[in-house]
Amino acid sequence: QVQMEESGGGLVQAGDSLMLSCAASGGTFNRYGVGWFRQAPGKERQFVAGIGWRGAGAGTYYAESVKGRFTISRDNAKNAAYLRMNALKPEDTGVYYCAAELYGSPQLHGANYWGQGTQVTVSS
Repeated sequence: QVQMEESGGGLVQAGDSLMLSCAASGGTFNRYGVGWFRQAPGKERQFVAGIGWRGAGAGTYYAESVKGRFTISRDNAKNAAYLRMNALKPEDTGVYYCAAELYGSPQLHGANYWGQGTQVTVSS
């Protein structure tokens, strides 16, 4: 099974950009759909962005709140996924989790492999 580890979080100001990275190990990475979820204080974890496995064409899917600002990508040769976040807003603050699902679609409805999370804080 695959293990996920996030990096790249931090404290930024509104309008700044940030790149999150997700390193995967222990599985055949190109067989997994991969995505990002986030959890703000006192709120449930929510889907942010996903990219499907290679066999599904590696299409992407985004939450409405981040469309046009965030871009998800993957590098199967490096067993890595990324989330480029532009024009950050205070409401983007939260713990960001990398997740994976074997043969998963970009929506990652069945994500069952999770990293420990990385904190992103956007100040106004």
